[in-house]
This record gives sequence, structure tokens and C-alpha cells, in this order.
Amino acid sequence: MRASELPQVIPIFPLDGVLLLPDGTLPLNVFEPRYLNMIDDAMAGDRTIGIIQSRSGGDRQVPRLMEVGCVGRITSFTETPDGRYLITLTGVCRFTLRAELDLPTPYRQVRADYAAWLDDLQAADEPDTTARDALFEALKSYLDHRGLAMDWDAVRAAPVNALVSSLCMALPFDSTEKQALLEAPSPTDRHAALITLLRFDAAGGQPGEASGLQ
Repeated sequence: MRASELPQVIPIFPLDGVLLLPDGTLPLNVFEPRYLNMIDDAMAGDRTIGIIQSRSGGDRQVPRLMEVGCVGRITSFTETPDGRYLITLTGVCRFTLRAELDLPTPYRQVRADYAAWLDDLQAADEPDTTARDALFEALKSYLDHRGLAMDWDAVRAAPVNALVSSLCMALPFDSTEKQALLEAPSPTDRHAALITLLRFDAAGGQPGEASGLQ
């Protein structure tokens, strides 16, 4: 998308502990009626929805929302025999939530501001060898600490920015850590934040302590 094509009003899917990043892909299993309705409307329109986390406090049924989320486009859609939707969202651009709109839809809709995040629409430079090696070292320490394995041939073959996005989205960081990764100003900053979280976990740190968002 170009900046002029970004939707100003977007339906949102509040999901705690779930991260969508620009150019990342997020599979979702949708079964709640209000969100099935949201997907129907999105598929009939521009196929975009926003993923955002909630913040503590507020109404349990209508929780307060974080200020920053990411809008994605539905790039894969399948309906199951029991009426669920299996979709894939591809991240497009982060947004700042400016206002929630009072609309009659069963799902929530917000006015989105992309001004601070338009660099998401541009291809980012790949990190240098030193930064790449630091990521691999931190990832190995993290995996060893947790007793996990990974296909290192695939890891080394992947573009680093794509790898960073995939790790940020897939690894079991807590909600505050996911939000810190989302709000990192640039891919370089996200790369550095991911290394910090990996090293902190490998050293036995507690979830959330290294995010700066407690």
C-alpha cells in the first residue's frame, strides 16, 4: 500500500500477547460471531483489520486499548465446515489510535493515524554482519536456556529483517515485551530490542522486566 491508500477508519481485533508487524504474516482462527462479522465486512471492502493489545484496567468486556497497533491485509481466507474462518493477515503499517468510534457494528472500530510510522511502507536495509552475528548468538543462548531446537540452516539463510519479525511474532514473549517490540521506532531498534530480550531470558530474567513497559 501507499500512504494515501491506508484506511483511516479500521475495525480492530484486540488480541493480548499477539503481535503483527509490517510485512509479517499472522494466521488466525476466527470463531466469535462478532469477529466473523468483522471478517465478512473486511472481505467485502478493503480486506484490512487492525491488531492491537489491551491495557490493564477498564471494562472487562470493552477493555482499554494500547495506543499503537498494526493494520494488516487479509491475504488468505478459508471457511471451515463448522463455520470458522482461517485467515492470514499480512502486516502493512503500524498506527496510533486517535479515537474509538461509536458505530453500530458488533466489533470495535477506530480512527488510525499513521504519521509516525510511514517508514513501515519502505524496504529497510539489512543489518551488517556484526549485528547478524549478535542476533544468532543471542538466539542460540535463548534456545539453549529453554531446551529448544531450531533449523539453523534455515535461520542463516533467511534475510535478517524477516527473521527478526518472525522471531518477534512467534517467540513466547509476554504482552509488555510484545508491545515494546511493536513500538520499536525502526527495524534496527527492533533488532536491538529482540537481542536484549533474548539475552535477558537466557540469563534467567523474569518476563516483562526488560521491556521498559511495566
